[in-house]
Amino acid sequence: MNILILTGSPRKNGNTDMLAKAFADGASSKGHNIDTISVGDVNVSPCMGCNRCFANEKMECVQHDDMQGIYERMKCADMLVIASPMYFYSISAQLKAIIDRCHNPIRDTFKISKAALLLVGASSLPTLFDAALAEYKLCIGYFNIEDAGHILVRGMKEKGDIRNTDALKQAYALGESMS
Repeated sequence: MNILILTGSPRKNGNTDMLAKAFADGASSKGHNIDTISVGDVNVSPCMGCNRCFANEKMECVQHDDMQGIYERMKCADMLVIASPMYFYSISAQLKAIIDRCHNPIRDTFKISKAALLLVGASSLPTLFDAALAEYKLCIGYFNIEDAGHILVRGMKEKGDIRNTDALKQAYALGESMS
């Protein structure tokens, strides 16, 4: 299986990256191909809602940035993994920009059939992930994508805090369970 992981943290090697890497390591141990895109490595502008991508045969976005390459990588993916820190009860703005740019008919050419969600938050509030989970479930439901699971990690205030939990083992096991 070709698995595309979108990591939404602009901070390199932080808790979100570590969680995504643990998932990737588990999945690659079972022979899956892993492709990871970090928001810190790409320049993607927000969707302008102009709908010009719907008006042209090639489904081209009028914005010329790194999203064209991300579309190509999404076309190859069988599974999508969203990994993000939580900022005010939501995924990062950089990751949201990538997701919003999938408001393009090119998304109908994607063969993604599974998705997983990996979220990390500093807060320990029990409702921390509610909004992001609701959005995730609505999106995968709309596109008839199977939920392969999610890992939600609270209380990660400092870089590296995730090492003091069992979340990395859980992420590895989730990746390893992909079939």
